[in-house]
Amino acid sequence: MILASRATASALAAVILLGAATFNSARAKPFMIVGLDEKLLWDADGKPVLAAPGKDQVLIVDLGDPENPKTVASLPLKNSVVGPPVNLDIDPTGTVALVADSVDVVKEGDTLKQVPDNKIHVIDLKSTPPKLAATITGGKQPSGLSFSPDGKMALVANRGDNSVSVLSVNGTDVKITDTVSLPDSVAHVTFTPDGKRALAVRFPGHKVSVLDIAGEKVSYNKVDLPTGQWPYNVAVTPNSKIALTSDNGAAGASDGSVDTASVIDLEANPPRIIDRVIVGDGPEGLAINPKGDLAVSVILRGSNMKNAFFHERNGSISVLKIDGKKVTRIGDIEVGGLPEAAIFTPDGKYLLVGNYITQDFSILKVDGTNVTDIGKRFQVPGHPASARIGPN
Repeated sequence: MILASRATASALAAVILLGAATFNSARAKPFMIVGLDEKLLWDADGKPVLAAPGKDQVLIVDLGDPENPKTVASLPLKNSVVGPPVNLDIDPTGTVALVADSVDVVKEGDTLKQVPDNKIHVIDLKSTPPKLAATITGGKQPSGLSFSPDGKMALVANRGDNSVSVLSVNGTDVKITDTVSLPDSVAHVTFTPDGKRALAVRFPGHKVSVLDIAGEKVSYNKVDLPTGQWPYNVAVTPNSKIALTSDNGAAGASDGSVDTASVIDLEANPPRIIDRVIVGDGPEGLAINPKGDLAVSVILRGSNMKNAFFHERNGSISVLKIDGKKVTRIGDIEVGGLPEAAIFTPDGKYLLVGNYITQDFSILKVDGTNVTDIGKRFQVPGHPASARIGPN
């Protein structure tokens, strides 16, 4: 969610087990990891309504049967909807997860306010049940993050520090080894599937920056690409040929401006923006399917602002067909209230969209480039702020 503040607070180390007797790591795959934020809602004008921390959760969900997800563990870890819905991830081996703790809520006088945090939680998925292995201190307001294709590195965007943290990953032994400075605030950073580059979206700079990766070294060589206004999220096709951004700047605008997904040609030297595709009003979440021929942009549609002229009760997804480097919007599907995260299952046959206000996930079926809402919802015990999926 696009807000400026983030915070400091200690992680809760206790683990609440759901279904421990039936948990089996060989059966319970793929995992979906979900962050529930219970500190933030909005009034009718879209003004934040804050609650004290202590009720957030991180869920580990078995998606072996995508039409009937099962929560296998819940960890009482603070996390936030403030930021793109990719502030957590599972490594390519499915054995460790990271969760960025971006924002805290603290009391100042008689009121509550949001302040930046700087924690990154490390979760051991090999444990039965999964458990918190460590909490490390990162940059200010850690947000969108990703693992490298080999799982030995992770990158974390620090919105409050105008930087990207470089983490070495050896199982649950996770350490910050370097910090890469950028000109302004970074919302999300993701690797290309070939592991040679990473893309960092600079929200106030209206740019995506290309980071070069050589072994353990990550470098910013000042290759900056002009996206649409306020880019917030980025995803790369499995063949590393193109990337898409969610450009959020015109959400709710009355001046005729539109929100877009920028298309980046990663094969060009240097990479360049080759197109912008109009999507719905207020894109945040973004996902590309495993085949690389379909993407979805998750659209807020003012669903947390009842008095706004652009308010809709529910959000939606804009479905984008990818044909080589040509990206075309082919339809829109209504989902729940204030949708945030979207994930495709590893076989590409299902899409799950987390709806913050309605506290559930819409379950959609995918057949080629046809996406259908099958009418099923996966209810969760809180507000799903973020979600990612691990390997099979």
